[in-house]
Amino acid sequence: MADHDLVVRGGTVADGTGTGLREAEVAVADGRIVAVGAVSGRGVEEVDARGLLVTPGFVDIHTHYDGQATWDSRLQPSSWHGVTTAVMGNCGVGFAPVRPADRDRLVELMEGVEDIPGAALHEGLNWSWESFGQYLDVLERRPRDMDLGAQLPHGALRVFVMGERAARLEEATEEEVAQMRALTAQAMRDGALGFSTSRTLNHRTVKGDPTPSLRASEAELLGIALGMKDAGSGAIEFISDFNVPDPETEFAMIDRLLTASGRPFSVSLAQRHSRPEGWRRLLGLVEGLAAKGHRVKAQVAPRPIGVLQGLQASRIPFSMCHSYKAVAHKSVTERLAILRDPAFRAKILEESQEPLRSEMAARLVDYDRMFPLGDPPDYEPPQESSFGARARREGRDPREVVYDYLIEGEGTNFIFAPFANYAAYNLDCCSEMMKSPHTLIGLGDGGAHVGLISDGSFPTTLLAHWGRDRRSGRLDVSWLVRRQTRDNAQAVGLNDRGLVAPGYKADLNVIDFDKLGLEAPVMKWDLPAGGKRLLQRARGYRATIVSGAVTYRDGEPTGALPGKLVRGPQAKA
Repeated sequence: MADHDLVVRGGTVADGTGTGLREAEVAVADGRIVAVGAVSGRGVEEVDARGLLVTPGFVDIHTHYDGQATWDSRLQPSSWHGVTTAVMGNCGVGFAPVRPADRDRLVELMEGVEDIPGAALHEGLNWSWESFGQYLDVLERRPRDMDLGAQLPHGALRVFVMGERAARLEEATEEEVAQMRALTAQAMRDGALGFSTSRTLNHRTVKGDPTPSLRASEAELLGIALGMKDAGSGAIEFISDFNVPDPETEFAMIDRLLTASGRPFSVSLAQRHSRPEGWRRLLGLVEGLAAKGHRVKAQVAPRPIGVLQGLQASRIPFSMCHSYKAVAHKSVTERLAILRDPAFRAKILEESQEPLRSEMAARLVDYDRMFPLGDPPDYEPPQESSFGARARREGRDPREVVYDYLIEGEGTNFIFAPFANYAAYNLDCCSEMMKSPHTLIGLGDGGAHVGLISDGSFPTTLLAHWGRDRRSGRLDVSWLVRRQTRDNAQAVGLNDRGLVAPGYKADLNVIDFDKLGLEAPVMKWDLPAGGKRLLQRARGYRATIVSGAVTYRDGEPTGALPGKLVRGPQAKA
């Protein structure tokens, strides 16, 4: 007779506390860890971890599987990267609560903000819910390869209460604020992990309209925060440009919200290339709130934030050219033939000299910050490998160099164009951000921007690049594991996971650390309605375990789907 459901034998454990690595075995029964150390009893199933790293399952607090989770049991690419718990509903976008008349509006918002094909959402979503609680009920009925938690999105909430007036960015009345407060409290009681809002001009619908929450008043935000206080649970996730004359003004409002509600809070933080030192000021403001006793963190990324451009992707550097727009709807094969025509090439190169109308468009044609992605991909490429530097060496126009690269490789080449966290052509700013005790590892956007980015692979970058591969400034592996596990779990109230210790949820990774790495992203047309998405696999994950069941071995699914919906904060058993 076996003594345990599962035993992980002979591994080197990074237990999530950040303390040193140690040799230990892990025993599991009924989905919980029951022993760590020398385990004499046998398991019904055993995993040989000799020479391998054993960690808690990774917790990703910033994903956008809100649509995919309703039709798909495998939340890839995240589940390929050791993620055993994902939190979605970020950036103020999602699909509940919703009235039937507003379904298309929420799809347009998600398509615009998160680059998820509208056709895929229209076909994939069955809309068998109206309230947020009903949406959670739908999510709960589907087994998955990981646990999933959801946040209440401000955009959906505002449209549900205010209708067309929300889209016109009108101010909520006292009665509407009271309704939002009640709906928020109910969503938290039904199992929301928190609430998210967006105040950035970069977030727009597919039609170009601003996100409905852009100008929400302090009174509205306070009402929602008090709804969370009424329920006694939930964390607030906040995205803003902080473009007011002084960001202190907006942080003063945040201070008042947190003082009134007492809820945990996180805000997105990255280095803008136009203001390379501006992130320090914002992090200082976060530290100031923490000094007042608020539970506040900044979500940061372990590598550059940028896009992948290519003929298979949603855009190329010439997407704004009139001649390219006329053929952009054609297949990759058809566009390749057109682009190889010397006359068309000359026309595009001439049109690409025209001034660009937006800052974002200009960022995406900064040839000195455009790099061939490569295989394996390099997310800290040297400056001299940029297309701009190559063009100078060859005495050519960088547009010509980029154009020629796009039509090589039968159109499968990707250009990596970072627009944040790479002002100095290195990731030193990311290192500084990650080292702050007031930050969390987030912003990976798993399930979103599916035609432009592949950042659901952040957890693998965090461990492989920062713990092993970086030429200088490598970070302690145990500390990196803690950042992706216990720290993130605690930030969203999931106190039952993130540690390899008795009593904790048996979510684990068994990793061949020497072989851990990223494969190049590939485009797949496997979403509903034939929608495309970038998928990126990893090497080195020997086993991923959720609630004591092995879900992946060497990157391949075992068939086990033990993942469940997480309803609200969780206490250690």
